[in-house]
Amino acid sequence: MTIGGSVRQLRADMGSTRVYGEPFETGDGSTVITVTRVGGGPFAPAPLGIFVVHNGEATWVPTRDATRLELFGLAIGMAATVISLLAVLRRPPWPDLSPAGFRAMHKPGRH
Repeated sequence: MTIGGSVRQLRADMGSTRVYGEPFETGDGSTVITVTRVGGGPFAPAPLGIFVVHNGEATWVPTRDATRLELFGLAIGMAATVISLLAVLRRPPWPDLSPAGFRAMHKPGRH
């Protein structure tokens, strides 16, 4: 099957959520086809990856959504901060300086 036939087959098989870009050829003879996900409503188009066809072999190169990774890291950091804050508020890391705590720290025989 030729590259043009493959592209036509991809377009025939594609669902309503994927859009395949026009194939273009690079300087080394590879053909690159972009793939984008589109959604309805508030979802903006997002790149999924590219197909690279070189010497008759097709490979898939996925993209990484850096924004999603950054938001995930921020969420983990916020959760760790809240958990740490709750632990400190429940039992502070400093000594108990109330009269009862002071007596417990200075029991006879404790040095």
